[in-house]
Amino acid sequence: MPLLEETTLPQEHPPSVPVVIIGNGPSGICLSYLLSGYKPYLDTSTVHPNQILYRKLQETKHLPITEQNLEYLSEGLEGRSRNPVAVLFDTLLHPNADFGYEFPPVLQWRRDKQQHIPHLVLGKATPGGAWHAMEGSMLTISLGIWMELPGVNYRDLMTGKCRDVTSDRATPEEISFYYRNYVKLKGLQKNFVDNTYVTSVQKLCRGHEGPCPKNGHTDQGDVGVGNSDKEGFEGNGVGCVNSGGGGALWEVRGYQQVQNDTHVPFSLFAENVVLATGASDSPIRLGVEGEDLPFVFHSMSDLGLAISRRKLDTNSDPVLIVGAGLSAADAVLCACNSNIRVLHVFRKTVDNPDLIFKQLPKTLYPEYHKVYNIMCSQTYNASVSLFPDYTSFPEHCVVSIQADMKCLLQGNNSLKAFRVSMVLVLIGTNPNLFFLKGQGQYLGQDPTKPISCKQNPIDIHPYTFECTKEPGLFAMGPLVGDNFVRFLKGGALGITSCLLKRLKKKGKLISNGVNNFI
Repeated sequence: MPLLEETTLPQEHPPSVPVVIIGNGPSGICLSYLLSGYKPYLDTSTVHPNQILYRKLQETKHLPITEQNLEYLSEGLEGRSRNPVAVLFDTLLHPNADFGYEFPPVLQWRRDKQQHIPHLVLGKATPGGAWHAMEGSMLTISLGIWMELPGVNYRDLMTGKCRDVTSDRATPEEISFYYRNYVKLKGLQKNFVDNTYVTSVQKLCRGHEGPCPKNGHTDQGDVGVGNSDKEGFEGNGVGCVNSGGGGALWEVRGYQQVQNDTHVPFSLFAENVVLATGASDSPIRLGVEGEDLPFVFHSMSDLGLAISRRKLDTNSDPVLIVGAGLSAADAVLCACNSNIRVLHVFRKTVDNPDLIFKQLPKTLYPEYHKVYNIMCSQTYNASVSLFPDYTSFPEHCVVSIQADMKCLLQGNNSLKAFRVSMVLVLIGTNPNLFFLKGQGQYLGQDPTKPISCKQNPIDIHPYTFECTKEPGLFAMGPLVGDNFVRFLKGGALGITSCLLKRLKKKGKLISNGVNNFI
C-alpha cells in the first residue's frame, strides 16, 4: 500500500468529528446505522424464547436497548462469541439460531435524528469491505439471513437476485450487493468516504504544549498540539463527544484515491476512533525459502484469475494448496471443478477434532464434506503414485519452493519434491494496523505479541468495546475475535450505547451532520 508522502502537510486547520470509523465492511456499516439515530426497542408484539431475558426486556421496554444496562441483559447468555454484548445482540436479532430455529427478531427500530452522532466511515473501496474481493461464486459458511444487518431483511432485498437453489447460504457477490444497497436504503451515504486509505492515527492533546500527559508521564509516539492549533478544533459546526480520555483527540491522516489514481491527502481530528478493519489485510506467510517467487500466491482470487486467463488447465502441473481451513477447501473445489490437479498440504492429521470440517453439518455444507472425504481417502503413499486429480499430504509442511517450480515437502520422516504450476498458501490472515503506534501491538490481550484475531485479539472493555489501554479508541469485529457477521454487530451496539450515555451525562445531544471533511 502506498503511504502518504512524508513531505505532504495536513490542512492548516483540519476539521474535528466526534467519531471516525476505519473500515467500511459490515462492522462499520452497522455502527454507522446505530450512530445515525436508529434505535432498537423491544417489539411488544413478539416473545423471546428465553424467558429470563424476556422478563428483563419487559422491565424497561419503554427504553431503547442502547440506553439499558447491557451487562444486566447479557448476564447468563451463552453463544459462539467471547463478547457478551455480541451474544446479546445476536439473540435479539436471531433468537435460538444455534438450535436451528428461525424466530423473528424481537426488536423494532425507530429513528431519533436528535440522537444522531456525527461520524465518518473511511474505507478502501465501496461499502462492503473485503466482501468485494472474495471469489463471487463460492457459498458463505453462514446463512444469508445471518449476514443481514438491522432494519433491512436480507431475503426481501435479494428477491429476484438470489440463485434458484434450496440452500439458504449466499455467495459473496450477493452479500456485497446487499451491503452496498443497505447503505443507500438507510440513507447512510453521507457518512461514507470511499477509496480512502488511512496511513496514520496518533493521539493528540487539546491545548497542550508538548506530548499528551498520561498518568504523569509522556507516552512515546503521542503528539502534542499547541494552543495555536486549538482554533481548528472549534467553530466548524460539529458537536463533540468527550472520549473519556481527559480531552485527548486523535489525528487521522491518509489519502483518498480519486480519478486517474490521484492521491488527495487529508487530515482530520476525532474525539473517538473505531477500528473496524477486519482481518483480511495481511495473509499469514509460511516463512520458507522461495515464498516470494512469482508463482506463489496467498489469495484465493489469484487462483480464479489464473483459471479465467487460462494460465492453468488440465495439462498443467498440479497446483500446490497449503492449509486446512475453509479458504483452502474453496481453492480445492475451484481447482477440481476446473479439472486442475491438486496437491494439498496441511500440518494436522485428518482425524484432528479441530479441523473446521468436523464442526459443519453435512446436510448444510455438502461441498466442504466432499473435500474432507478426499482429504481422508486420497492421501499420499510413497508406494503409490499420485492420484490423477487430487492428493492430500496430511502432517506435511513445505520446506522450500525452488525457482524451477519444484516444491520440497517434509512429512513421515522423509523429504519429497514435486513440480507444480502454482503454489497457493491459504493458512489464514492477520490484521494490518500499521497506521497505529507499534502496529497496535500494545493494544492486544498479550502486548508482547502481534495482534491476531484468534490468538491475540485487541483487549477491550466487554460492554463498551473501548480499548482497555487507550480511552477514546474502540475496536470491533474480527479485531476483537468476532469473525462472523452474526456477532460483529454486537460491537456496534456496545459502542453506540457507550457514546450515547457519555453524551447524556454531559447534557449534550448532537443533531448536525458531518459533510465535506475530505
